[in-house]
Amino acid sequence: MAFLYETLNAVSGFVPIDKTRFPLIEDNLNTKFPIREYQIKTFSRFDYFLNNSFEGKPYKPIHLLYNMATGSGKTLIMAGLILYLYEMGYRNFLFVVNSNNIIKKTKDNFINPQASKYLFNDKIVIDGKEVYIKETDTFESADTQNINIKFTTIQQLHIDLNNTKENSVTYEDFVDNKMVLIADEAHHLSSATKNNGTLFGSWESTVLEILKQNFDNILLEFTATLDYDNAEILRKYQDKVIFKYDLSQFRIDKYSKEINLVRSFYDEQERIMQALILNLYRQELATANNINLKPVILFKAKKTIKESEQNKENFHHLIELMSAQLVENIRNTATVSVVQKAFKFFDSINISSSEISKRIQSNFRNENCVSANNDEEAEKNQLLLNTLEDENNPIRAVFAVQKLNEGWDVLNLFDIVRLYEGQNTGGSNTKIGATTLSEAQLIGRGARYFPFALEEGQDKYTRKYDDDPSNDLKILEELFYHTKEDSRYISELKKALVESGIYEDEDKLVTKQLTLKFDFKKTDFYRQGHVFINKKSIKNFDKIKSFSDLGVSSTNYRHTLPSGVGRMSSAFFELEPCESNDEVIKQKAVKLIEMPINIIRFALSQNPFYYFDSLSHYFPKVGSLSNFIESKGFLAGLEITFLGTANRLKEINHFDYLQAVNGMLQNIKAEIKSNSTEYEGSEFFERKVYEVFPDKKEVRFKKGPEREEGQQALLANEPWYAYNANYGTIEERSFVTLFASRFEGLNQKFENIYLIRNEREIKIFDKLGRAFEPDFLLFCKQRDGEQITFQVFIEPKGAHLIAHDKWKEDFLKKISEEQKTVKIHTDTYIITAVPFYNYTSENEFKTKLESTLQKYT
Repeated sequence: MAFLYETLNAVSGFVPIDKTRFPLIEDNLNTKFPIREYQIKTFSRFDYFLNNSFEGKPYKPIHLLYNMATGSGKTLIMAGLILYLYEMGYRNFLFVVNSNNIIKKTKDNFINPQASKYLFNDKIVIDGKEVYIKETDTFESADTQNINIKFTTIQQLHIDLNNTKENSVTYEDFVDNKMVLIADEAHHLSSATKNNGTLFGSWESTVLEILKQNFDNILLEFTATLDYDNAEILRKYQDKVIFKYDLSQFRIDKYSKEINLVRSFYDEQERIMQALILNLYRQELATANNINLKPVILFKAKKTIKESEQNKENFHHLIELMSAQLVENIRNTATVSVVQKAFKFFDSINISSSEISKRIQSNFRNENCVSANNDEEAEKNQLLLNTLEDENNPIRAVFAVQKLNEGWDVLNLFDIVRLYEGQNTGGSNTKIGATTLSEAQLIGRGARYFPFALEEGQDKYTRKYDDDPSNDLKILEELFYHTKEDSRYISELKKALVESGIYEDEDKLVTKQLTLKFDFKKTDFYRQGHVFINKKSIKNFDKIKSFSDLGVSSTNYRHTLPSGVGRMSSAFFELEPCESNDEVIKQKAVKLIEMPINIIRFALSQNPFYYFDSLSHYFPKVGSLSNFIESKGFLAGLEITFLGTANRLKEINHFDYLQAVNGMLQNIKAEIKSNSTEYEGSEFFERKVYEVFPDKKEVRFKKGPEREEGQQALLANEPWYAYNANYGTIEERSFVTLFASRFEGLNQKFENIYLIRNEREIKIFDKLGRAFEPDFLLFCKQRDGEQITFQVFIEPKGAHLIAHDKWKEDFLKKISEEQKTVKIHTDTYIITAVPFYNYTSENEFKTKLESTLQKYT
């Protein structure tokens, strides 16, 4: 039997469920947290599940689980689902977690607009009405117009329900009012199932008993940790896991930091010193690049709070004694390359060892360090620990044992220092020890990416330097775990990290050097030629002067008028005569300009999207709200078709008009939002070839004999290939082999033929502002006729990725259709592209490439 998410994955292959957008959710969530593509999928899969029948769909009451990586935004998804379910008629939400620490953080995120991680917009508007989020203790007197949330721990809920007292929640609260239960860190709810024990009297049974109280109740579980190897867990959740986005995929999609294990034979104090120096390096490097960053270090004790307290005391003593001599000791003895790189950077900006020690002392004063061990400390410091990225948060160092392994949201943790030595107990050659698993889990929490961008339009939330390992800024995308060199322990930790999906073993990677061939650098093309790219720009709405300019097609809206007309019938025969003329549904079209103006203005005033500052963002030329109402390019050009009986159509009242206008405005808003983006690709512009493609570049990839060979036997003496090797994928190597076989044919019609592999040197952006890095650029110049130089974007693509990257192929086809011509002095350039290359359709690609180049020959 397939998992539920696998069933929906299969459905998405032929039903465009992942294309669905949800303006209700996107408009009401805090714009500080842009919704990512995989998060949109969580909503679209839920929407499809609720509203469609399919084989294997579980019965009501609905019980689903989202298995998603730490840092992937589970809380944002919860907030979005609350908004969605409110519109579906749900008003009561019970939020259940495992610890009080998480409760306090979650309350802030959901109900405190002043909190830095508050999830909603200042004003939540659903169906034209403002909706409030209210905390409640019981649901007896729940507000039927707003969102009511009770926050509790599973332990407290279990006690309240099984030891009833005044003003506490009871099972009866869940009988008459349908309820949504949201369980975070939900793996704690399945301990009875996992241990193959009885559910009776367990926390798990309490939650399931609540779910069963009402047929329309919904239980939504969220966890990053689901034990797929446990047969009982597998049986319970096979038809419930609606979405899986694990740590491995999270890392592949570049939303996490990369993990580096910094091993040395240093003692504890020297390991701390090394981490402090790297901490300062990150800070100064970020400052030099106008990035506001306060990097944090976590100092990890092994077992006891007493050990952690001693670590903190030792640390403060070290900071008191900090000196240039301690810094020089690390400078002279450290062999880790990034540490030496740090000292070279300090030298380049004239920061001496004495100044390094002073800055470290200043950064790590006593008041800038915090302990998070027992419950009392964790609660007292909860706000500080969950707002470490805030500018006014002074904390630079955290001391802990286990308390931060769950529910800790931190983006600017860059170093974890293990202040103990030796391999953990409990492991074996085949089984990873519990302590090591706990360490791997902590590293996973720290791997959340710290967002930054160096240029306008750059994606600040994803890694940028995976393919540029020598870039200084790569250290801002890495988490370092500092430990004593111990081969057995390191081997076990690597295994745990690899299994979690957050780490790729460096021993399985290889670094190669790419260099431009000397003869290529002597060519006129390299020294004087141009390459054409575009950039991501803020979308210019100045040319948008009407709905139609944004692709809004809802020029007519149909609204059914409510009425009391009806009939009764039997399953076998009619009890009443067929419908009379009075019951025939007719229609009447009414132009908006014929409706009372006060109705239209009131409807607009109830929806923040139609406030003037919002409208003028999409329609800068609109001028005024009156013009928006009276212009035929906007509302005055629209009409509403009312459906109803003849008598009802004669009695259309102001409330009917308001309901109809509200519905039309919602439709228009949805179309505007789906048809517009904040960014777009600019026009193409030229840059010098020698400025774009570096003379030398390091590339890193998984070891493998064919890839490591880099096709050097084929390419070493070929003047048309610019670099010394091609370390691409098998599909990319197949393309180069094809090109080599076709070169002589091309050479008869073209000269100055150069194929350049794009090692992330250039990006091009489509009309929606999406970035694309074509793998190859082909340049060639006509021998006869007009002296035209072609620039052709080429992208080899494995069969398993073609459907996923369809938008990229559509973009290539669009470039090909437009075939932009650019003149620079006496030179003419044509910018074009071809569809994806795939080995299985090689002949089609060959024909397409030749026809593309023959258009002007």
